[in-house]
Amino acid sequence: MQDAFASRLRGRESLVGAWCTVGHPVVAEVLAAEPVDFVVLDGEHSENDLGDLADCVRAVDAANHRAREREGADATQTATVVRASGPDRAEIKRLLDLGPDGVLVPQVESLADAEAAAQASQYPPEGVRGVAGGRAADYGRTLGDYYERANDDVATFVQVETTGALDDADAIADLDGVDALFVGPADLSARLGAFAEFDDAAFADAVADVVAAAHGADEPIAVGTLATSTANAPERKHDWGMDYVVGGVDVAHLREGLGGYLDALDGGAD
Repeated sequence: MQDAFASRLRGRESLVGAWCTVGHPVVAEVLAAEPVDFVVLDGEHSENDLGDLADCVRAVDAANHRAREREGADATQTATVVRASGPDRAEIKRLLDLGPDGVLVPQVESLADAEAAAQASQYPPEGVRGVAGGRAADYGRTLGDYYERANDDVATFVQVETTGALDDADAIADLDGVDALFVGPADLSARLGAFAEFDDAAFADAVADVVAAAHGADEPIAVGTLATSTANAPERKHDWGMDYVVGGVDVAHLREGLGGYLDALDGGAD
């Protein structure tokens, strides 16, 4: 399943994800049981610690196991992508030892930061990821096999949400070990002085530059973003030229779902 996700991402398939900020495994399991290609487990803008993220990785695996029990070997499997808090080598190592299918690295300010993230995500000789028998290697039982295939099987996403990363986007997209770019719309618009003004010309030009960098790399890579509503999802997918889109955030789904009931009941009272 890991190899399938990384291969699909590198092939720039049209993928759809879901975003999980609530660190309870029930939330991750419910999201993963829907027909999404991957779930992003957030270790940056959330209250989640390493243990919370580990539980949520296990919860996604549980949803996949249930799907196989119901539907057999051809059941749709949902990948896990864990977002780090930044391009920190030690943190990325610990997250990857949990056994996710990918890592998303935010707060990249430069080519040097992106290179550090890519290096931290890969075992030697390609990178500097530390080797240990964690959950990813079945607690040491399959360490040799995991070591041999991890650099190919685990995907590394780099967020482009700062002016520094934007300036270096072409070079970042060409880095060995970077499999995809991710446009962080809130931070990027804020850094450009146009927070949440997604029709702003400078923001639109920046998004177009990131897409061009990804697709114009020596070996073109995928680029994606977050859709914050069903209304803007088609625009961000098609007009922005994205290969993959994350369809909303768990807390927003809760808020909007309850809001719909409140609106319906208020209308009924009238």
